[in-house]
Amino acid sequence: MHNLRAALLMVLAMAAFAAEDALLKALSGSIPTGQLLAVIGFAGMVVFGIWIAVGPEGLRLRTLLRPQVVIRNLCEGVCAVTFVTALATGDLSIASAILQAQPLLMTLGAALFLGEQVGWRRWLSIAVGFAGVLLIVKPGTASFEVSSIFAVIAVMTLAVRDLITRRLPPEVGSGLLSAGAFGSMGAAGLVLLILGGQSAVVPTPGQGALMAATLCFGLLGYITMVIATRIAEIAVIAPFRYSRLLFALLLAVGVFRERPDALTLTGAALIAGAGIYSMWREARLRRAHLAAL
Repeated sequence: MHNLRAALLMVLAMAAFAAEDALLKALSGSIPTGQLLAVIGFAGMVVFGIWIAVGPEGLRLRTLLRPQVVIRNLCEGVCAVTFVTALATGDLSIASAILQAQPLLMTLGAALFLGEQVGWRRWLSIAVGFAGVLLIVKPGTASFEVSSIFAVIAVMTLAVRDLITRRLPPEVGSGLLSAGAFGSMGAAGLVLLILGGQSAVVPTPGQGALMAATLCFGLLGYITMVIATRIAEIAVIAPFRYSRLLFALLLAVGVFRERPDALTLTGAALIAGAGIYSMWREARLRRAHLAAL
């Protein structure tokens, strides 16, 4: 029952994240990207700040000055700017599909920089996943879109962020990391407003409601994902992370009238299949290692 509940929570989290992405894309047509990131980022920082201040974790602001945490937050800011830019200037389906390569990039980074052992099967899954990314990006063809490069940069910084998170000591709480991540998003939005020469606008009541909904979906996705990972084995719930791609494709086709071509759909399928296999293989090896101890 715990695994079933966790799987349902993970699917709910991925649906919430897909809805958040769709709302960001819809809002980016009338509100500057920097303003979106600043408002939603700082609002999320306040929500998580209140949560950890009244909870057992407590505000440990000096933790934010650790070099690893600073680099992690920089990655959060870069990821937020590049991914929202990809959403604003390109297709939701393409940006969401490329984002699913993150577990494969984590496996690659762990092998190259953290000294983790990766067998030939997972190396093959990484190669298959990267082939899927190339099918989506289509470099050197008439179908190539610059927005896909922003999505690639976003997924690379996301993988670096998660690799750093693996090495953080236990005393660095997840609540403070989340507050710092939202704060970095807000700061990145301000930088984009200033350096990009963007002029802030006064949202209409409808736009304000959509921005509030975007924040709520983001918070809902995070909270349900955390609960899911705490009540079940990672190997059980990890494949359900790819339900985000399904929800994103449904929203892209139904709301934005996108029509992903055959290469994009094939690439998305390769990325999802390779990622699921890689996570399953890693979990299996971890269980075998623990059983041998």
